[in-house]
Amino acid sequence: MQRVYDFFRRHPTGVDTFWAVILFGPAGLWVAQEGHGKGLAVVLLLCLVVALRRRAPGVMLLLAAGTGVLQLVTDTPPNPGNFAMLVIIYTNAANGPVWASRFALVGGLAASPIANTRWSDDYASGFDTIAATILMTVPFALAWVLGDSLRTRRAYYAQLEERAARLEKEREAQSKMAVAAERARIARELHDVVAHNVSVMVVQADGAAYVLDAAPEQAKQALETISGTGRQALAEMRRLLGVLRTGEPEEAGDYVPQPDVGQLDDLIEQVRGAGLPVRFTVEGSPRPLPSGVELTAYRIVQEALTNTRKHGGPDAGATVRLTYGESELDLLVEDDGRGAQHELYEEGGADGLGQGLIGMRERIGMVGGSFDAGPRPGGGFRISAVLPLMKQAG
Repeated sequence: MQRVYDFFRRHPTGVDTFWAVILFGPAGLWVAQEGHGKGLAVVLLLCLVVALRRRAPGVMLLLAAGTGVLQLVTDTPPNPGNFAMLVIIYTNAANGPVWASRFALVGGLAASPIANTRWSDDYASGFDTIAATILMTVPFALAWVLGDSLRTRRAYYAQLEERAARLEKEREAQSKMAVAAERARIARELHDVVAHNVSVMVVQADGAAYVLDAAPEQAKQALETISGTGRQALAEMRRLLGVLRTGEPEEAGDYVPQPDVGQLDDLIEQVRGAGLPVRFTVEGSPRPLPSGVELTAYRIVQEALTNTRKHGGPDAGATVRLTYGESELDLLVEDDGRGAQHELYEEGGADGLGQGLIGMRERIGMVGGSFDAGPRPGGGFRISAVLPLMKQAG
């Protein structure tokens, strides 16, 4: 049954031609019985209108109107073939251009009064004539209303489909944006983890190589620091990679928690052990913070101290100050080293240089904070950040 329906949809003109042949049956009998020789041309034209109604609805409407005029001229009374006019009015109301739909409505409403005037019954009263005219107008009006309702319903469904397609595209775009944001976040995390821990390992390895013969105990301690730092880096990278995995909940215990402000003491002790003197002060009343602010503050301090080790020189020292305010957390990291090149903190550098500062700006922007980085008066480098608390907590 579905195949038959699909065949009909693929061959609409063939289906319409079939119905035109069916219509020609009673119309041709009427011509034969009434003896209207001129009516045969009218019947054939009306059947042609039915056969080609969907191939050229506007043209067939004009042909139907012209056939109606021919009926008036040749005095061919209404006959079964005039059913084609109802069909072509419905077709144009449903599928034809706008002008054709309006023309079909006007023509349909005018057809009955014109026909009753042309072929009036001399014995009928005025009331009967008016009633007959109204009664004959109803089928034409109904045909147009049905066709226009179909057009409206199709337009509504098309609008729904377009809206669904647009929403699907928007969802895809949002998904892509979310994926890109997650990738950027993971890239920042990886940069912070690798840059900090590897720099500590490099410093300790250089120190171990320098004192290997003269002070074996110091070399052993440096190697233990390298080992511990490497394990910490692997644990954090395992946590980050866990974000990318699915379907492995049994391994969730292998992932370490996200670092927070409470772990800054451990971080600074690690940095001090790597040979960088750091003065750490906390002002205000420490309290639990939103997780995004905790992670951002930790990563800023971590990256700032990593930059000090990279660019500050051998005799550099650093100061870290954490201030708890009523609605914000202030972070200040300063060093008295050589500072960084101008292009690193202004433009992000080239060949990967300065990407840590770019990551800081992105992190702070995600929590709605402000960030400033640049040389200190008198030498060294300064990083300042303000992280809002009320906005995140809400």
